[in-house]
Amino acid sequence: MDDHTRDPGVAPPLGNPTGWRRGDLVWEHATLRRATEHGVRLFNAGAYHESHDCFEDEWFNYGSGSTESAYLHGMVQVAAGAHKRADFGNDDGMRSLFETALTYLHGVPEDFYGVDVADVRVTIRAALEDPTAIDDWRITIDDARPDAYPVDYEYVDELEG
Repeated sequence: MDDHTRDPGVAPPLGNPTGWRRGDLVWEHATLRRATEHGVRLFNAGAYHESHDCFEDEWFNYGSGSTESAYLHGMVQVAAGAHKRADFGNDDGMRSLFETALTYLHGVPEDFYGVDVADVRVTIRAALEDPTAIDDWRITIDDARPDAYPVDYEYVDELEG
């Protein structure tokens, strides 16, 4: 566990996903969990650019070759691809970013930090064939598909400030 990714204020999960150290009752990288919670909720609210920023900012904490880096880089690509389709109608751009996302998400555990990564992979593969597969798509975290709260927008504003 890296000291710069610790944060005792990050709440425990509802289950036992990869990244949660049940015996120690801590997240291996609590700041990754925090960025994931905000990023997923913003994604689910259609705030793809803001979601991208959450994942990207946290990605800088990890060197290449780690599962954490691959996961975060993949989620950056997922948010950017959704942004291309939703905000610019650019399905080719979405496909390119989703193909890259699949490469990064390959080998990431299916329940990484509470995110249903298996479903993310299935959905982006479907979108490669039919881009409408991501219309109204919401990512699952802790067996729910939550919307963004004001605190999520505040979090991303602090990243930029």
